[in-house]
Amino acid sequence: MTRAGRFAPSPSGELHVGNLRTAILAWLFARSTGRDFLLRIEDLDRARAGAEAEQLRDLAAIGVTWDGAVVRQTERTAVYDDAVDQLSAAGLTYECFCTRREIQEAPSAPHAPQGAYPGTCRNLDPAELEYKRSTRPAAIRLRADVTEYTVHDVLCGEFTGVVDDFVLRRNDGVTAYNLAVVVDDAAQGIDQVVRGDDLLPSTPRQAYLASLLHMPVPEYAHVPLVVNSGGARLAKRDGAVTLADLALAGATETEVRDLILQSLGLPAGTLEQALAAFRPADLPRGPWVWTGIGVLPLAD
Repeated sequence: MTRAGRFAPSPSGELHVGNLRTAILAWLFARSTGRDFLLRIEDLDRARAGAEAEQLRDLAAIGVTWDGAVVRQTERTAVYDDAVDQLSAAGLTYECFCTRREIQEAPSAPHAPQGAYPGTCRNLDPAELEYKRSTRPAAIRLRADVTEYTVHDVLCGEFTGVVDDFVLRRNDGVTAYNLAVVVDDAAQGIDQVVRGDDLLPSTPRQAYLASLLHMPVPEYAHVPLVVNSGGARLAKRDGAVTLADLALAGATETEVRDLILQSLGLPAGTLEQALAAFRPADLPRGPWVWTGIGVLPLAD
């Protein structure tokens, strides 16, 4: 099996500085360990016309290279369906008819972790199930037999998080992220996952699901985010944060890349040059506060 890392953006818009920083880190982690580096477009949920091409362009502009063809999740529905069928055959799924509002308003199950699905549809009798089926389409949930699961993260250490009966397939037929990402990583030989630390809470669910599907659990490294001056996760609304916006403000792609590398304690230059100095243990552990174009070392 190929040993690989990956970057997997959602094509909802242009990548911003925070996304680009995570992509660079994922590339550095993979290349420093002799792994391939793969690119996957996670387009099951949100896709804006032209966004994928913009993202590929921007990654190439800062020096991120990848191996093989780009994989798109919308081309892999049959593989996800097979995984759901496998879990269903083992008695590990059930139909759920709850709306988001009903879940929010439902009392929590005894001893259930905070925020966990309360199990409303877990044990419907045949008559209830038949009636529910006549009212709305069903989502498919995992029938979990644990309430928490522990993973090891290269940067964050041991992390134990909630595992509930999470959705595997939404009621509109679209595969849920937690299933798709597990199936895709295993199929692509991805044994190293580097991504933003905002995704750490969902990782125990994914690792547990991988164990049920008899798939390997990757090595995880959840990296700090880029945040705005208020401490919130960086977003397009924070002004000039994409390469295109920063170019209008006078910053070149090379300058943006160099600033990102400097924020990681790495020397400016190509990614190959930064690779020689890359040590995961030396990475900053806190978020990088983006204060705008004024921080850029612009040329005279």
